[in-house]
Amino acid sequence: MLSRFLLVFVACTVPVGTAAGQAEQARLDSLDAYVRVQMARRQIAGLSLAIIQNGRIAVARAYGVVDKSTQAPVTTTTLFQAGSISKPVSALGALHLVEQGRLSLDDDVNAVLTSWHVPQNRFTATEKVTLRRLLSHSAGVTVHGFPGYYVDGPRPTLVQVLDGTPPANTPPIRVDTTPGAIWRYSGGGFTIMQQMMIDVTGIPFAQFMRETVLGPIGMTNSSFEQPQPPERAARTATGYYANRTPVPGRWHVYPEMAAAGLWTTATDLARFAIEIQETLAGKGHGVISPAMARQFLTEQNGGSGLGIGVSGSGRQLRFSHGGRDEGFDAQLLALAETGQGVAIMINANDNSRFIARVVAFIARAYSWPIESAASPPAAVQGAPVARSRLTGYAGYYEAAENQMGTLVPNDSGTGLVILVDGLPDEVFLAVDSARFGSADRPVWITFTGEAGGAIDGLSWRSGSGAERRMPRIAPLPSTVTPMPDPDTAFTNRIEEALQALRRGGTILAQAPGITAGAKNDFRGGVGITLAGAEAMTYVGEQDVEGRGLHRHGGDVARVRYYRVTPSGEQRFIFVYLTARGLVTDYDVVER
Repeated sequence: MLSRFLLVFVACTVPVGTAAGQAEQARLDSLDAYVRVQMARRQIAGLSLAIIQNGRIAVARAYGVVDKSTQAPVTTTTLFQAGSISKPVSALGALHLVEQGRLSLDDDVNAVLTSWHVPQNRFTATEKVTLRRLLSHSAGVTVHGFPGYYVDGPRPTLVQVLDGTPPANTPPIRVDTTPGAIWRYSGGGFTIMQQMMIDVTGIPFAQFMRETVLGPIGMTNSSFEQPQPPERAARTATGYYANRTPVPGRWHVYPEMAAAGLWTTATDLARFAIEIQETLAGKGHGVISPAMARQFLTEQNGGSGLGIGVSGSGRQLRFSHGGRDEGFDAQLLALAETGQGVAIMINANDNSRFIARVVAFIARAYSWPIESAASPPAAVQGAPVARSRLTGYAGYYEAAENQMGTLVPNDSGTGLVILVDGLPDEVFLAVDSARFGSADRPVWITFTGEAGGAIDGLSWRSGSGAERRMPRIAPLPSTVTPMPDPDTAFTNRIEEALQALRRGGTILAQAPGITAGAKNDFRGGVGITLAGAEAMTYVGEQDVEGRGLHRHGGDVARVRYYRVTPSGEQRFIFVYLTARGLVTDYDVVER
């Protein structure tokens, strides 16, 4: 599937026959090869990218297919969902209204809302929700993000989304902490902004954005319409989940347009970035003024400008935003002063460093003045390591509480690979028998052991010198010789506890042998994720007391692992136990 690579467009002012032209062609060939290898590794169906150099789109590329069943190739005009990159684009529309005097950055938003109002409570008694705070994720507003709606299912009005009333599938958007007190990402805040823009203009949001922002900038392939009309829907990619199964109906519909509703291309996102760069330089199309563009890129709180992430200063001032909708991921990164940037869109939810690797490759290839361009990877070639030693290092490690990472030996016997969503991600090559360096970035890992020689964790050190410890949860259970169950009665009690977790509700609340934290966090039940847990086969057990493992409020002392075979496919269940033998969490793994 991924062999169906399509080179769609290259804009280059360097004559091909010159030495500079040949060097540029070599750079593009290297980029193409790198992207195809990375896509194959992560099983990404399709990808579109655009590279900005000297304030213009220098390269546009499309790879893979829009749909695995039809095998139709991605082109640079294939439409992808931008997810949360909708936010900075929408913010430009709101800032346009600010400069018209129709919205205010710092007044109470209820002064202009007419169709709906932010409910007042003790948190809004002294501080108010303002547009500036909404744009910078510091308004104290709830609801992080939105899952969208099936194309053939009921969809709520915007007011129903704001109030969390059926058929809305998210909670009410409310203020639950003092506005201005903290930074907390909130798609709910941009949904309030969307209603403000509708109320003050009297124009449907998608129409206003087309006429005021997308059209003037030249984002002619972009639209906030939800759902897309048939002629545009025919140009859309099919979204794929992290397990690489397709989204039912190909994609979801997002009435939360300002937060997550933009359909666009990588080339159009690049045009958006160029508009910001040019406006700062006193040019652009006049959507906002240079002074407002400077505010847009000025940090307000927590690394957020007025709708966009910002970092660095001077030549290293950059603005960026990531995006995720069901089945789609995207990334936009640009340098404000140097006229450089990149937009990448894929029709997959990918939890790995895939997009970050491609961005870093481009930054190094074009010598951008950012860290990823200046920092070489920790290792480019690995030393041979005995397979038995690599297998001994392999296993599951706790990167952060309830965030588990998987390490497996690489095929060449020279290192280890982190698996994400069951697929290879970052490669760590052996520097020596106990230390490994990332092939992507300046990061090293060193394994640590207990007195008896068993691996109990690893030390993760970045190029900046920062170091943190990651305790080991368990070896790969598939490499463990199964042992007879030393306590079948205890296993029976664990099975009962897992069934209670699966069901949730009153059954879970009344179940013995489960921590209070797990009962609270899983009160809604966990459904099919524990399929097969009623017939588990004991494999082994790991004593992890003292390693610092915590799950759902419980200190983990032991991890038991069991094999299950739902639908004939082998899986393993990790059961996390406190010193008292209470179940405080579980994980389902494949290896």
